[in-house]
Amino acid sequence: MAARSVYAAAHVAAFPDGSIDWASTLAFREHLWHYGFGVAEAMDTAQRGLGLSFEQAGELITRSAARARQLGTAIVSGAGTDQLSEANNALPPGQHSLATIAAAYAEQLEFVQGTGSAAIVMASRALAASARSAQDYLDVYTEVIERADRPVMLHWLGEAFDPALRGYWGSAEFAPAAQTVLELIRRAHGKISGVKLSVLNAGHEISLRRRLPAGVRLYTGDDYHYAELIRGDEAGHSDALLGAFAAITVPAAAALAALDQGDLVAYDAAMNPTVPLSRLIFEPPTFDYKVGVAFLAWLNGLQPYFSMLGQLQRRRSPGHLAKVYELAGKAGALIDIELASERWATFQAARP
Repeated sequence: MAARSVYAAAHVAAFPDGSIDWASTLAFREHLWHYGFGVAEAMDTAQRGLGLSFEQAGELITRSAARARQLGTAIVSGAGTDQLSEANNALPPGQHSLATIAAAYAEQLEFVQGTGSAAIVMASRALAASARSAQDYLDVYTEVIERADRPVMLHWLGEAFDPALRGYWGSAEFAPAAQTVLELIRRAHGKISGVKLSVLNAGHEISLRRRLPAGVRLYTGDDYHYAELIRGDEAGHSDALLGAFAAITVPAAAALAALDQGDLVAYDAAMNPTVPLSRLIFEPPTFDYKVGVAFLAWLNGLQPYFSMLGQLQRRRSPGHLAKVYELAGKAGALIDIELASERWATFQAARP
């Protein structure tokens, strides 16, 4: 897939008791690599900050990075500040100093790079609560990026995915926030390889994409408009880092292969039917999209149980999941129709 740089944000499979099913979790990443995707590890799709602890995230990154090295495949892993909230749950995140936040980022960045994985500097709830201006963001990120031993990605996650991140980059308005990001890239002197943007607004994404300097990629995280953004226009295209790719792996891989060949008709034919499914999975409350990803992994035989950390699978209704099953069939996202049908029947039979 030389035409686009593409990563799938991967989820974590769990046993019914809520513990991590490591075999299925790693096998799912091999499934993504097999279809040509890089893996975005230990991000919000993996329930980072919503069931996946900092300690577990470290083990997940270590295991996945080791397997990526063995296979010679692409991986990027999240470096955040979640150890702060876990170290002192009684302390509101706004009470952390900017120096403390920068040090937490630096600790995780060093760890990620030490595993051999590329790093994505994740949006920080602690920083969102503590920063009082755009300059605070610039100061923290500049200090952290200076410590990187190779270029990093930036993670811009909108409030639909995490309400605690409202006003990130120092403004609730997109234009001034984007200006802060562009200034950060200028200050980084080539140490930012790309921006992963998840604000669910195609116009905003295109405007930022066209302003990025040469060599800095825009990775769409827009699970509503990815088909058109990846396809691109006369002025360029978006690369992609999507949780949706973990749900639509097979048809998306076919679409991207067609795009590599310049076959836009085949691209549209494979990718466009996945959009209604993705929009359903990511419907409000958007942060519960992880349920749909795990549900499809179970239907496709990629994990033995429809279970998630913290029993998160209960956050979507049976009616919602029925629609996911229906649209997955129409999108070509079910790998084995017979198995999926059997598991769907099992799911229905287990309902009270």
